[in-house]
Amino acid sequence: MLPRINLDMDVLRTFVTAFELGSFAKAAARVGRSPSAVSSQLRKLEEQVGRALVERSGRGLVLTEAGEVLLGCARRILELNDQTVDSLRGSELEGEVRLGLPQDFAETWLPRVLSTFARAHPAVRIEVRTERNAQLIHHVTTGKLDLALAWSSGVRGCSERIAELPLAWIGQRGWQRTGGRGQSLPLIAFEAPCVFRKACTTALDRKGLAWRIAFASPSLAGLWAAAEAGLGVTLRTAFGLPRTLAVLEPKASGLPALGSIPVYLLRAEREPSKTVAQLAGILREALAQELATPQRARPRRFRTREAGRTSTRGA
Repeated sequence: MLPRINLDMDVLRTFVTAFELGSFAKAAARVGRSPSAVSSQLRKLEEQVGRALVERSGRGLVLTEAGEVLLGCARRILELNDQTVDSLRGSELEGEVRLGLPQDFAETWLPRVLSTFARAHPAVRIEVRTERNAQLIHHVTTGKLDLALAWSSGVRGCSERIAELPLAWIGQRGWQRTGGRGQSLPLIAFEAPCVFRKACTTALDRKGLAWRIAFASPSLAGLWAAAEAGLGVTLRTAFGLPRTLAVLEPKASGLPALGSIPVYLLRAEREPSKTVAQLAGILREALAQELATPQRARPRRFRTREAGRTSTRGA
């Protein structure tokens, strides 16, 4: 029987970090090593598993089939390791964290993040607000929230750009524009002010397309319901998109091509408490992992990747 090989935890973390940040150079900066040291770590990992993990594609690198398998396993190994360490240290953390985030993240992603934090820090009480972007920024700058995910950086406090999400036209499956070119495009949008509404109308104006607001709502659920009913199209990200709706291809639907929107992690204080800092770290890592899943990003090229209110204890 062949001897078991113990994979180096630090090497696995560098490997996962490189994939999530989009390059080994950025991973080197994150883990505090030189690029040559990170390259040596990758070679060591390939020697341990006996397979090539990355291959060159143009000017970038992509994961091989073995690399794909290892990436998924490495994430689970690191998650278990981090949960174990956090659980042993969790008794040191207590108090309260007030978290705010857009409605997009509330239903599909937030429960898993809170569950991870709660298992590690059962003595911490988390208060969660799901609000619109302007309200989130206001609550952070006025000290009503300790942390928030937002679509813009705000004015005061501390902001960190942690992700970039592609903007997308969303509507019924198979939706097509009807009427002549002069026909106004029916839009579904949040009430102004809204960063998505502004991006939507700006893109249409630049292409010279007429539009009208066919449905306005203060809630994301309202937008999805209107889109499902066929009242028009909306502009959002595909994060948390209901299965009943689809991302519309710009060329096929006659809509303008879109860019992306950043996601910021806002903190009320530049030097947060250990409890706030711990939740911020979990949010940052969980979002990076979510966006790096094969369903959300293909191909994975290292060169290119860079108001409700609830309150629970221990959740």
